[in-house]
Amino acid sequence: MLILGGLVVGGWLLRHWFGPAGPANLVTAQVTVGDVEQTVLAAGTLKPARLVAIGAQVSGRLVALKVALGQQIKAGDLIGEIDSLPQENALRTSVASLDNARAQRQEKEATLALNEAWLKRQQMTLAQNASSRADYDTAEANVKTARAQIAQLDARIIEAEVAVETARINLGYTRIRAPIDGTVLAIVTQEGQTVNAVQSAPTIVVVGQIDTMTVRTEISEADVVRVKPEQPVYFTILGNPGHRYQATLQSIEPAPESVKTDSSFTSSATAAAATSSSTSAAVYYNGVFSVPNPDGQLRTSMTAEVHIVLGEARGVLTVPSAALEAPGADGSATVKVLGPTGVVTTRTVKVGLNNKITAEIRDGLKAGETVVTGTIPDPSIKPLPKG
Repeated sequence: MLILGGLVVGGWLLRHWFGPAGPANLVTAQVTVGDVEQTVLAAGTLKPARLVAIGAQVSGRLVALKVALGQQIKAGDLIGEIDSLPQENALRTSVASLDNARAQRQEKEATLALNEAWLKRQQMTLAQNASSRADYDTAEANVKTARAQIAQLDARIIEAEVAVETARINLGYTRIRAPIDGTVLAIVTQEGQTVNAVQSAPTIVVVGQIDTMTVRTEISEADVVRVKPEQPVYFTILGNPGHRYQATLQSIEPAPESVKTDSSFTSSATAAAATSSSTSAAVYYNGVFSVPNPDGQLRTSMTAEVHIVLGEARGVLTVPSAALEAPGADGSATVKVLGPTGVVTTRTVKVGLNNKITAEIRDGLKAGETVVTGTIPDPSIKPLPKG
């Protein structure tokens, strides 16, 4: 009797420790009708559709700044004025050089006329044997010399005219005008500062067209093979995460930003070091798209959380992705279905879109059925003692 009781207790313990979990330990979910969306998540940066750094093409002191930060301007509006006295003096000098060259030409024209008249007289007297051949040759050489000098002065006049035009253009550069319509986003040079345009054009203000914003989003090399232009995208910003901005992907740049410092065609040591240090870094390709910004809510350099939509299904049967087991190459998978009597059966289903959170079920299940997504360990079951 004691032996029989021990066997019963031992069997119960073995079943308690190693037996299958009952329905009470199952994590389940219902098959519901809903939406499934498969996207690529990427980070983007907002920039104005057009962004122009307006600089000075001549050196000098900025004597007047005609715009303010945030001001709306039109193409051709005056931005600022640089002290124009040096350019005015350069223009006057160039005009004087041009007048001098023209005056010299007039002088040579008179000399040429005199030499041509002298040559004609030498021709007549030589024909009458009243002068020497040497006098005739000298008169002929004087004519040719005068004509050459006039041709030389013609070239000098053209050169002086170009110098005058250049000086006039440089004088115009002292009045800096807006090349595009836009908003003043930054004032780099303040009134009274001196700018030096010898080595590079110093920036006075930065103007951008913010009525349309361009988003440059970094797509990882793992995802870029699944992305292509014309796919729908949406993004949110940190300040308003509940609002989606809709757009369409316009293009994907063919090379990452690191190609600019690739040592294979850049000989600088700095570029080679930069490439060497970035070989182990992740590679991202820029996807570009634009979005209207009529209310100005989107601002320059904002961060965007971009979703590139690879596929979507609306009003379909869905289950949690955790319910899928043994996925096949043909899109099939198995799920465990909990029946109304508590019996668990295995069923093969046809899977559509699967974003790793929710999966579309195209065949094999019905709305309202219950599927198993996992199990909860029974806290009353103790592991066997070691040893």
